[in-house]
Amino acid sequence: MARVSNLIQMMGDAARKAGRGLARDFGEVENLQVSRKGPADFVTAADRKAEEKIFEALSELRPGYGFLMEERGEVTGSDKSHRWIVDPLDGTLNFMHALPHFAVSIALERDGVIVAGVVYDVAKDEFFSAEKGKGAFLNERRIRVSSRKTLEESVIATGIPFHGKPGHAKFLKELFEISPHVAGVRRFGSAALDLAYVAAGRYEAFWERGLKPWDIAAGQLLVREAGGFVRDLDTGGDPVYTGNIIVGNEPVLKLLSKRLQAAG
Repeated sequence: MARVSNLIQMMGDAARKAGRGLARDFGEVENLQVSRKGPADFVTAADRKAEEKIFEALSELRPGYGFLMEERGEVTGSDKSHRWIVDPLDGTLNFMHALPHFAVSIALERDGVIVAGVVYDVAKDEFFSAEKGKGAFLNERRIRVSSRKTLEESVIATGIPFHGKPGHAKFLKELFEISPHVAGVRRFGSAALDLAYVAAGRYEAFWERGLKPWDIAAGQLLVREAGGFVRDLDTGGDPVYTGNIIVGNEPVLKLLSKRLQAAG
């Protein structure tokens, strides 16, 4: 069992503080789910409350650091080298529909490089963490990517473009190309947890387009530190900022990439 660094401890405390509020609000959503009004307004408020708790906690501990947050946007700090990248509720639609699969995601960027990340699965109380060069962990236990080597034995995760967003036709072509060659395809609705699950060896690979930095900044570091590979799907740029990402263990990532390219 690894010793938890002060940085990960601090990030974990902020994530768990937000998570406790989300857990309480999730109980209310389960009740609202059957009401005529519906839970959308309530969930928006829960999202913002969680983000505010993280902002307050990290601002107190590291005054001067900047922020890039899903709700608040970019907050410039006096320390130009450091920035927190925060998604207070990844898996909002799951949360809204009382599905217990959502997470808090926090990453620390230093001079343009993600150096630490945590993903906290609130419903399952699973805490994923990584620091650059120090490995990836689940509840302080070291994790590694899967050792499977073929698509036929692999479970692949993905995300489907939301209603009103471009990319549906391309996604369907890719899905049609890949589905016959894999053990299964999963779409669970939280990119942060998809990435954490690849890091933990639960999925062999994951791909999705059109994501935001706060969706993937922490999770992609988990994959790297668990021995996996992270690439941009199309351009070769940094997927944290292009938003088009593919990750996995080395052999499956290569095979999946070829299938995606064949889909055009």
